[in-house]
Amino acid sequence: MESLNIVVNSLVSGLLLGGVLALAALGLSIVLGVMGLVNLAHGEFLIAGAYLMVFVIQPLGIHPVFALPLVAALMALAALPLQRYLLQPLADKPPESSMMTTFGLSIVIQNLYLMLFQADTRSIQFSAATESIQLGPVSFGFIYLAGFVFSVAVILAVHLLVSRTSFGRDLRASASDPMAAAIIGVNVKRVHGWTVALGAACAGMGGVLIGTIFAFTPSSGATYLLTSFAIVVLGGLGNIFGTLVGGIVLGVLQSLGGVMFGDGYRDLVGLLVLLIVLAIRPQGMMGRKGT
Repeated sequence: MESLNIVVNSLVSGLLLGGVLALAALGLSIVLGVMGLVNLAHGEFLIAGAYLMVFVIQPLGIHPVFALPLVAALMALAALPLQRYLLQPLADKPPESSMMTTFGLSIVIQNLYLMLFQADTRSIQFSAATESIQLGPVSFGFIYLAGFVFSVAVILAVHLLVSRTSFGRDLRASASDPMAAAIIGVNVKRVHGWTVALGAACAGMGGVLIGTIFAFTPSSGATYLLTSFAIVVLGGLGNIFGTLVGGIVLGVLQSLGGVMFGDGYRDLVGLLVLLIVLAIRPQGMMGRKGT
């Protein structure tokens, strides 16, 4: 009976954590789906959100309810000049150019973190982060539930933005055929700029939630970049709800892997499933053939 409770608790924690991981991966999925840009600095964007919370937002005494939108706005503003002056000039170049540029950017940002914050391990402290919820035999942290609810709400909001607004129409047109979209009057450069900003905003909020649940260092971004790639591939490239499904599946599998084989095998189990999905259904669980 005790082993069953451990498995059930692991399933619930994995499901809730999967929602947070999905929000962290959403920015990567959007940028990759719209621009075909493999943003290798995505993990550093996540950690930037966590550092913003620790060193800027919390010292100002801003309530957590307002902190996450503020982090999103700051990350979006920081991403706009990066897109305008660093990535946009490479739009007509082979995709390897922008990929290697973001790789170099990730190294620069990571070393900047080391210079500013040292290599210390940090975490975001909230009084509610240590509270737990008990529902019968099931026990999980309050921060897991709050993070899951917030992540699902943001993912739903992004879905409505993409599917119900004029910006979303332009974004879908740019993703489908940038040249045709430009011919009918869509400002593709502006759409790409705001797409990168939206991706950075989602990454920043996901980084805050991850930094509240787990400790982080200047080099933690690489781990979450790999996790985000796995979620994007599992759910389907550019599929917003697919990202949520992929995050939940990966979160549950990692939790079960930790229970069955030990915490050291959590990531291995998820990556093995990723390889299986790539071999059987490369477009992802909710992706269309040919994507």
